[in-house]
Amino acid sequence: MSNLFSPLTIKSITLKNRIAVSPMCQYSSEDGFANDWHLVHLGNRAVGGAGLVIAEATAVSPEGRITPDDIGLWKDDHIAMWKRINTFLETQESVPGVQLAHAGRKASHKSPWKGGTALAPEEGGWETVAPSAVPFSDTEPAPLALDKEGIQKVISDFRAAAVRSLEAGFKVIEIHAAHGYLLHEFYSPLSNKRTDEYGGSFEKRIRLLLEVTEAVKEVWPADYPLFVRISATDWTEGGWTGEDSVALARILKEKGVDLIDCSTGGNVPAAKIPVGPLYQVEFAERVKKEAGIMTGAVGMITTAQEAETIVTTGQADIVLLARELLRDPYFPMHAALELGYEHTWPSQYERAKPRKV
Repeated sequence: MSNLFSPLTIKSITLKNRIAVSPMCQYSSEDGFANDWHLVHLGNRAVGGAGLVIAEATAVSPEGRITPDDIGLWKDDHIAMWKRINTFLETQESVPGVQLAHAGRKASHKSPWKGGTALAPEEGGWETVAPSAVPFSDTEPAPLALDKEGIQKVISDFRAAAVRSLEAGFKVIEIHAAHGYLLHEFYSPLSNKRTDEYGGSFEKRIRLLLEVTEAVKEVWPADYPLFVRISATDWTEGGWTGEDSVALARILKEKGVDLIDCSTGGNVPAAKIPVGPLYQVEFAERVKKEAGIMTGAVGMITTAQEAETIVTTGQADIVLLARELLRDPYFPMHAALELGYEHTWPSQYERAKPRKV
């Protein structure tokens, strides 16, 4: 029996295996709408056998987009296409999830293949917001420091997007608090220079994330899973640390969060990140063991045996794959064969399944 292919029940939702599609921005939307690209992209990973398919960073407001091409759930008109996509995912026995996001000071940029640079006003750029008027880099414009009214709008936008997520048929919400986006900007001392109740101490810097979490929980069914993705370290002296992540995870667990998705970095451009195979797994393991909460491991996990070992040794409860699932949407099928697990293929593809001799 493969542990990677064992089911995992979180509240009322059961994942058929421990393989999750990590949220991956496609930069392929117009005015925040999902379209046929997203149906095929996400649907193909469900056909490939992933137990959980988490849609890309989905903006809770227009100003929360990384780029004008980002997808969203800031208006009711967005719901219909998401519902179509999620209905298909469930026909493949995959659980549909969504990552709700606000890009903060990293908003208003061109898509990667359009240059990735900050948009000028004449190019359709907009004013970005952050905890403090500190730009991401010397070449970026300074964001507007959020006032109390702006903070309340962010909280309300996350709550409203959670309502729409439920109407769209999502069964898992992940709050995006990683990679240098708004919620990460608030809890990291590298980007939060405030002196009010949202800045200074650890307790004050995590306040916005906790308030967003509570707002989402107000409208999200109590028996549906709620995840939070964090950057478990800033990889920079004076920044957020693994110890901070454990402390935060303990509090989030008390608030009713079910799983911490442990990524790293993204908040400062000069961070020296030791990128390599499994380089972030240690953080998922530490948070799981020290905070007593389920975790997801992500980052340079590329083989069936790596994924199997992570689950078997208890380093994490699920394995989130990103680039590997872009390269191979059928990774779960291939991994099952490699691990000797009898994985069910879609009936339409059954005749291509390798047979035991």
